[in-house]
Amino acid sequence: MQGKIGLEEHFAVQETIGDSQRFPNPDVWPIISKRLLDLMELRIKEMDEHGMQMMILSLNSPAIQAIHDRKRAVEVAKIANDAMADAVSKYPKRFRGFAALPMQDVDEAIKEMHRAVKELGCVGVLVNGYSNIDDPDNYKYLDDPIYRPFWAELEKLNVPFYMHPRDSMPENSKQCDGHPWLLGAAWTFGVETAVHTLRLMCSGIFDEHPKLKYILGHLGEMLPFTIWRTQSRIQLENRGVPAKRPLYEYMKDNMYFTVSGQFRTQALWNTMMEFSPTKILFATDYPFEQVSTACEWFDNCTLSETDRQLIGRQNAIELFNLKDI
Repeated sequence: MQGKIGLEEHFAVQETIGDSQRFPNPDVWPIISKRLLDLMELRIKEMDEHGMQMMILSLNSPAIQAIHDRKRAVEVAKIANDAMADAVSKYPKRFRGFAALPMQDVDEAIKEMHRAVKELGCVGVLVNGYSNIDDPDNYKYLDDPIYRPFWAELEKLNVPFYMHPRDSMPENSKQCDGHPWLLGAAWTFGVETAVHTLRLMCSGIFDEHPKLKYILGHLGEMLPFTIWRTQSRIQLENRGVPAKRPLYEYMKDNMYFTVSGQFRTQALWNTMMEFSPTKILFATDYPFEQVSTACEWFDNCTLSETDRQLIGRQNAIELFNLKDI
């Protein structure tokens, strides 16, 4: 399929590149790092070879969210957003961008979100999970009451929010002690992000702000498969959840799911059956996954051509208002 639009396509700046070094095989790190820092020829060449018209760029992980110093987090977010905006201005038909936000300071995050969307042309925001604040051991999830003003402003701006993974805090990930191969994208990214998303749904955020548009990668971080049981146990055991509606309904009404790094046709079918092809979007997870792997799978997996066009392109055009491409 030609004209694909990818939603989870990472880049880095010098201030954040080191955050990505611990996961890739050391033998391939020189390649990965070069691709992360490149916002021009290398990336566009791969896109052209595999039928991708556009990448919606996002900063690598955890990046801003791991900078516990508030002032420095604000500075690096601006550096990253300016670098991304420069690439978009040079190649507006090939790139758009998600804003990186310093969630350590809610007021500054809101200011940067408005600047990034209104001045830099960002089509959404992406946050790498919880944020470390003031001290490396202090952190907050986005259901914390301090973030209520942020969610209100995001709803007013009417741009999508992408919840991207990061690993759990060490105190929350002892179940993987002695099993380092389960860290990161292999397993813990998905679990951490699913729990964060459940916290948000249960907290009532989507009751307070019903127009929020929330994106999960990796076909929903396992939630499409597990949400029925989660809701069933919450309801049967009368746990006093603040959410006013069944969790499944928030996923159906407010959430979108990308195929990033989850190139499995059966998993795609399951998510389509739960939430419809109109809620699924193409992504590669560049450069941690191969563009060729993602595109060759998607171009040849068992889908109707109508659904392939929706997932590969049209849903992104509608969600991000990309009518000018």
